[in-house]
Amino acid sequence: MEASHFLQSRRSFAATLAHSRHAHEHNKLRHCSIAAVLTRPVENINIATGKSRTIITPADVVTGAEEKSRVYNDNWFDRMAINHLSQNVQAATGLKNNKSGFESLAEAATAASRKFNPAKQTELVIQALDSAFPKPIFSLLRAILPQSKFAREYFAIFTTIFFAWLVGPCEVRESELDGRKEKNVVYIKKCRFLEETNCVGMCINMCKMPSQSFIKSSLGTPVNMVPNFDDMSCEMIFGQDPPELSNDPALKQPCFKLCKVNQRHNTNDCSK
Repeated sequence: MEASHFLQSRRSFAATLAHSRHAHEHNKLRHCSIAAVLTRPVENINIATGKSRTIITPADVVTGAEEKSRVYNDNWFDRMAINHLSQNVQAATGLKNNKSGFESLAEAATAASRKFNPAKQTELVIQALDSAFPKPIFSLLRAILPQSKFAREYFAIFTTIFFAWLVGPCEVRESELDGRKEKNVVYIKKCRFLEETNCVGMCINMCKMPSQSFIKSSLGTPVNMVPNFDDMSCEMIFGQDPPELSNDPALKQPCFKLCKVNQRHNTNDCSK
């Protein structure tokens, strides 16, 4: 009697174990199928849209529970700086909006990109930067920090501390300049401005070009901004002159698939 009961219990346990293993394998195959769909390569997909090209980048794809946009918890200094720059951009362009925070800055830039040609966009942003940042401070910095390794490394550190509200989290990295190592590079992990506007042309005409010009004229130090449109990161290389417009890879980049402005961006457009 006891032996029969023991054998019956073993059979029941074995059946339960077999069912558990079957369910585990089924779930494993299901998860692999989902992962295969979510991680399909998209970097090289091109879509022809009339005369212009549109690309799908990893920035256009959301996988699993990953969010497309980072959530920023701006402190009082961040909010003050963002609103100050937004008001100056609106004043320079003459295009007002009633939004607040970074949304207001992005809206001001978007409105300008739709109304003005690329060269005018850059000119207006430089005008806004001249108004937003006090010239005496930059003149003093330029006088006490002439071009040197120390100055370039100082500007890199300064940028990561005081301008994260504009570009997002960033860090100082090392590069080689004139045959020696310097910590003169600001690596922006995912540019806040590019992520918010999602427009290659606005990145070039309203950030890269005017920033390079403004920093060179204000601080006397050249800087080359090298955006990576695949992951929305960027490098600001202090002490390095930017390439000529005709040779700058950034100006040959087509629009994002989800570009909010949906306009062409090429060397001819950006040099008009």
